[in-house]
Amino acid sequence: MRRERILLLIGIWVAVLPYLGFPSSWKTVLLSLTGLGLVYISYMMYHEARLSSKEDPETFENFSENSDWNESEPKESVTIEITEEKINS
Repeated sequence: MRRERILLLIGIWVAVLPYLGFPSSWKTVLLSLTGLGLVYISYMMYHEARLSSKEDPETFENFSENSDWNESEPKESVTIEITEEKINS
């Protein structure tokens, strides 16, 4: 939350800076330093978001593996016999 508040203050600073009466050369230097600070803070936020997305893999609540299933066990087969009498009824 602290970085978001700093970004808000930088936005206010950039909006108010032209009306503070600084000489043109000072405005240029102050805006350049503000821009560098903005780049640094945004990169740190990007880096933090990328690290947190790697730490929390996406999981799904509706998926669970079948723990009883064993590939080496023989598979049971079910056969259904359909006769004409059952079809006609």
